[in-house]
Amino acid sequence: MQNRTHHCNELRLSDVGKKVQLSGWMENVREVGGSLAFVILRDFYGITQIVIETEDMMALVRELNKESTISVRGTVRERASKNPAIPTGEIEVVPDSIEVLGRCRYNALPFQINRSTEADESIRLKYRYLDLRNPEVRKNIVMRCNVVADLRSAMIAHDFLEITTPILTVSSPEGARDYLVPARKHPGRFYALPQAPQQFKQLLMTSGFDRYFQIAPCFRDEDARGDRSPGEFYQLDMEMAFASQDDVFAILEDVLPPIFARHGKYHVASTAPFRRIPYMEAMETYGSDKPDLRIDLKVWDVTDLMQDIGFGPFEGQTVKAVPVSSMTCTRKQIDQFCADVEVVTGSKPFWFRLDDQGEIVGGIAKFLQGRKEQVIQALGLEKGSFVALSCGRKSAAQKTAGVMIKQLGALCPQHMNTERYEFCWIVDFPMYEIGEESGELEFCHNPFSMPNGGLEILKKAERGEVDPLSITAFQYDLVCNGVELSSGAVRNHDPEIMIEAFRLVRLGEEDVKAKFPAMYNAFCYGAPPHAGIAPGVDRMVMLLAGCDTIREVIPFPMNKNAQDVMMGAPGTVEQKQLDELHIAVVSEEQP
Repeated sequence: MQNRTHHCNELRLSDVGKKVQLSGWMENVREVGGSLAFVILRDFYGITQIVIETEDMMALVRELNKESTISVRGTVRERASKNPAIPTGEIEVVPDSIEVLGRCRYNALPFQINRSTEADESIRLKYRYLDLRNPEVRKNIVMRCNVVADLRSAMIAHDFLEITTPILTVSSPEGARDYLVPARKHPGRFYALPQAPQQFKQLLMTSGFDRYFQIAPCFRDEDARGDRSPGEFYQLDMEMAFASQDDVFAILEDVLPPIFARHGKYHVASTAPFRRIPYMEAMETYGSDKPDLRIDLKVWDVTDLMQDIGFGPFEGQTVKAVPVSSMTCTRKQIDQFCADVEVVTGSKPFWFRLDDQGEIVGGIAKFLQGRKEQVIQALGLEKGSFVALSCGRKSAAQKTAGVMIKQLGALCPQHMNTERYEFCWIVDFPMYEIGEESGELEFCHNPFSMPNGGLEILKKAERGEVDPLSITAFQYDLVCNGVELSSGAVRNHDPEIMIEAFRLVRLGEEDVKAKFPAMYNAFCYGAPPHAGIAPGVDRMVMLLAGCDTIREVIPFPMNKNAQDVMMGAPGTVEQKQLDELHIAVVSEEQP
């Protein structure tokens, strides 16, 4: 081992008397007297105490700043004052020599290494190489490596072939903005970084490969969220030929639970088969297509019950209720709950309680006195119950209720079993929806999904015999603890069905051929039925580590504005480079 015989988490009492060489970062120095000091030496594996007992050694150490890298040659001895909190706490090393390998030239660090998580995120990202020296930060990256290795082994054990697909490809309408790359040899034309290997993996199925996977890099120019990194992310991309929805489910239900149980913060994970919840049922029952099944609260429709009670916001609106038994929160906590829900949804929630005397009190209680018994019976309320309510258009009322469930689960620990991983499948997604911006029919999720009912149902929709919004697709999401891990689908492998599906969103056959030429032509040569999915690796590790944001499990993440403040990306380039690419930068005109 270069510059060392052992690492800093290796030596034990059995090594006392050995001559050793350790190398690492000087984490801390504690002087006790004129020529006595204790140095904490840290490397990737752990820490070891070094005892300075001579004036010469003390003089050398005093010249060094913390986080300098040093190599220590010396003798292992038993510690007089042992530290049971660390594995090397029974020994120490008395140095014969200390060599400086890499001097830290700054007296002050941007943050204390072992408390870097307390620093402002922008500072942590700028000095990420220092942040990663913190063992608590680094362990997430180590976990990520181990999870990826286990995912790869499991997929290979299921006879999947790991095949890499192109990074430079063509722009296609897949939902998010593309990152574009100018083509130097083809002026005015652009490559696009893939939002996902979607078309390539389907083309592999038409090429005769049976089972494909890769730990795939994906690139999307979209805004950051707690569970989404801007710019790039990785997913366990997979596709299966001659496969159904059930085949895809069976693979992931076998691959994921052992990995979650082995690596996760919680050691209990759902076992196969995962619960399957139709999309419409999920929205009605949980107010979300990403339900957290650790929470035992559900949404009740009380629209009819809450009409004509004299409360204006409910009149003519859909009203949803979330009853909570045995809630002991204070009025201050309830007010904070309402404020938090309104911040997230933009909609104001309402509430009331059933007190210990069986009376409806608080919130909108005065409007319910005339229907007290009906309300209690309809919602199955017991003394001490709390009821949160949302209202508005159906979809808005549902989504607000979903947020209320999430907030109430955190507020009422008796209603949330946090120490586990609960998986479920959301199935039967709508094939189409009305676009919020366009006001016209659009694909709801993946345009390459097989409609439930095939060509016949699409023809009926075109003739006006069926409402396109009622058509469901063989699309599915994998959800864990309220986080969407993945979307997948049984693919539309028939060119005739593909053309009909796009025709309903105002794209004709020539449009399909122009936008998806390789896929359309390949399918015309005979394509097998195929299906796939792509769980997000970053989100998976975030759940396993119990982190609040995805940036904690990415080695070098961007900030919320898609900037790498450590490397200075995005950055400017020289005019020569722009000229070679036939690119002109046009400044925005000032108003």
